[in-house]
Amino acid sequence: MMDFTLTLARDLIRCPSVTPEDAGALGVLEEALKPLGFTCHRLPFSQEGTATVDNLYARLGTKGPLFCFAGHTDVVPVGDVAAWSCDPFGGDIRDGFLMGRGASDMKGAVAAFCGAVKSFTERRGADFGGSIALLITGDEEGPAINGTRKVLNWMREHGENADFCLVGEPTNPRHMGEMAKIGRRGSLTGELTVLGAQGHVGYPHLADNPVPRLIRILDALISRRLDEGTEHFQPSNLEVTTIDIGNTASNIIPAQAFARFNIRFNTEHDCASLEDWIRGVCEDSGGACKLDFHCSGEPFLTPPGPHSEMIADAVEAVTGRRPELSTTGGTSDARFIKDMCPVIEFGLVGESMHKVDEHCRLADLEALEAIYDGILERFFTDTAP
Repeated sequence: MMDFTLTLARDLIRCPSVTPEDAGALGVLEEALKPLGFTCHRLPFSQEGTATVDNLYARLGTKGPLFCFAGHTDVVPVGDVAAWSCDPFGGDIRDGFLMGRGASDMKGAVAAFCGAVKSFTERRGADFGGSIALLITGDEEGPAINGTRKVLNWMREHGENADFCLVGEPTNPRHMGEMAKIGRRGSLTGELTVLGAQGHVGYPHLADNPVPRLIRILDALISRRLDEGTEHFQPSNLEVTTIDIGNTASNIIPAQAFARFNIRFNTEHDCASLEDWIRGVCEDSGGACKLDFHCSGEPFLTPPGPHSEMIADAVEAVTGRRPELSTTGGTSDARFIKDMCPVIEFGLVGESMHKVDEHCRLADLEALEAIYDGILERFFTDTAP
């Protein structure tokens, strides 16, 4: 089915679907799915202060168990087009590589979903022992407000409860088969404004300099070792990402000082406990502060077991490598899906994602389709009534 998968991947790349624009990508996908027997639902969602985002939920079959592929067709901006050696949205093939924004992250995997389903159903027939769904969002690379989270709510309201989900994010560092993700760290962003009183540097007793207090607070935050890590997670870490005073004069004590930081944390913590700790540190500073938090996801783990063995067996059968079960890296929409069903991530090599000249090897795309086919075969063999 490689011709089918490659053609679909190229057609998807040719849609400049930079978040929140769909640019026709979901229409291309829908037209590929309908001939395979999928019932497709286009699900646009909106919220005040955010752009409307289109999503797609497609299902093949009516009975359980329900296996769900999940992913996204939105991509990050291309940056400096002149720096690319190819058209970022051309879907060109060059020296054994598929080129273009989204080739790796993750239009290639979305196409491989479809190719695997086509191969699997042609081999097993329409009555393969359950149902297959695709949950595809256009809001993974953006704020993730009008995407997967709301599609999951729609699924619950319509009785669409998945039994297992495979997310096609690019999980492999350098070679196919190296790594699958069985969990992700949580992410908490904090914005801290320390309030003082502006004044002349020559008369500090008439002012209140917020900068020393900001430094003491940040030192207290970064000096604490949050934990030692767990069996499946590396130690949690806090990183200060910006400090802004906005003071252009050397003889003025500023009225306020601002800092932003992010914590990537394991299952030893949750957003609420970290927020409480940070508030306590600020209160101990003895001055007025303003704190704002954004929790983009709690940590989660799909413990090693039958699902991870199923994926590892399928990967090893195609690549000869047994993947490391990892929780490293950033975050993904798996952080929302884990509230519905067990979820594991496996996709292409991620070396070039978000970079100039993003690409994937044609051989890797073919291998990924075969792996996904093998996962479907194992899932519906092991769970068949």
